[in-house]
Amino acid sequence: MSTEATSIKGSVTPPTSIDSENSGVGASSQANVTTGKRKATPQRSEVWSHFTKIINSEGASKAKCNYCQKEFCCDVKKNGTGSLKYHIGSCKKNPSNVVDPSQGQLVLPRKGVEEGEGHLSTWRFDQEACRKGLAQMVIDELPFKFAESEGFKKFMFVACPRFHIPSRTTMTRDVYQLYLDERVKIKQLLRSSCSRVCLTTDTWTSLQRVNYLCITAHFIDNDWKLNKKILNFCPISSHKGESIGMVIEKCLLNWGIDKLFTVTVDNASSNDVAIGYLRKKFNPRGGLVQNGKYLHMRCMEHIVNLIVVEGLKEMNKSVERVRGAVRYVRQSPARLQKFKECVVMEKIECKKMLCLDVCTRWNSTYLMLDTAQKFERAFERFEEQDTNFRAELERGEGWPSVDDWANVRNLRDFLEHFYEVTLRISGTSYVTSNNFLMSFLKLIFFYEMLN
Repeated sequence: MSTEATSIKGSVTPPTSIDSENSGVGASSQANVTTGKRKATPQRSEVWSHFTKIINSEGASKAKCNYCQKEFCCDVKKNGTGSLKYHIGSCKKNPSNVVDPSQGQLVLPRKGVEEGEGHLSTWRFDQEACRKGLAQMVIDELPFKFAESEGFKKFMFVACPRFHIPSRTTMTRDVYQLYLDERVKIKQLLRSSCSRVCLTTDTWTSLQRVNYLCITAHFIDNDWKLNKKILNFCPISSHKGESIGMVIEKCLLNWGIDKLFTVTVDNASSNDVAIGYLRKKFNPRGGLVQNGKYLHMRCMEHIVNLIVVEGLKEMNKSVERVRGAVRYVRQSPARLQKFKECVVMEKIECKKMLCLDVCTRWNSTYLMLDTAQKFERAFERFEEQDTNFRAELERGEGWPSVDDWANVRNLRDFLEHFYEVTLRISGTSYVTSNNFLMSFLKLIFFYEMLN
């Protein structure tokens, strides 16, 4: 009898006899009885078509990959074939895993994807395209080191193992290169399909006392589509009119824009100086309409804001008392939870919850009053359950009385018209110049009705 084969490919071959006379079935059974060994069963797992089972010098069973010659433990009682199946799918030398880079794969249409939306397309792996897509994802308020996180690495190993994940330094360069590419595209768009540009600009001061200026361009292309592009967001030295004008002029020269139609700003006196500076610089170049007579456009939304802020002073006490009540409830999760229980007990059907306003934005004041006046009964029940509620408010502006709630409702109805007008004239995806006249006429009519 020959010894058992030490290398078995595909399946284990049972021991055979070289005696031709005992090659029959009966002889084989007799040999098994003589040797006292059980007949080896064939391997049933499909992984053995990719591995060769061997026994090393220590007598342990090993499985060697037929493609990369890597060895794995395959003891039946200790290991199993799970690791072997995983290796088959990730083995780079496996012919079934090698994809022809020149051959594309079909991609089904998906919603929410700008490129190729709603169309059947082909896909092939492209390292540069993947890096560009990752840069676009990081722009959505993700840190540059997001690509180095373990969770993202595991996800990419499962989704696309061939993608080489860049470092955060490389991500910074990719994001900046994406900005440069988009800048070239917008420049070509402005040069080829734009005659005149309308600008909107405003300044802002951060908590660190740094002054910033944002410049937005609005124009209609050759397909008669309204476009909105942010040209610059940069720090400025001061809010003086000449400084603002110089920054705007430099921005327009960098973008190659020399034809202006209007510049919309708020009613600050410094903006009058800035518009005068632009009119003086661009008028000799022939870039203005009628020598810049209609260059200066005053922001309608800012005018509405001035009107409303002046009107809020008449009912400031009632607004302050309601604001104090809302602030007290929202100061701790326990108070807010107790207030929600009061809402349920009063059977108030309102899906909104109390919101605190921002003093510099009247529309947030309207939203606060609109929500708070619906919970008047809940505030009364909350006062009965929280003994410190009324005492805390009395130390401030006072407890909102019945007259205060009546004033809040009247003010809410008054502000609702201004709120709707503000939403209508502050749109960016449609032209608003043809809406402001009728909107203001409605406000005047409403004011006459009140008087």
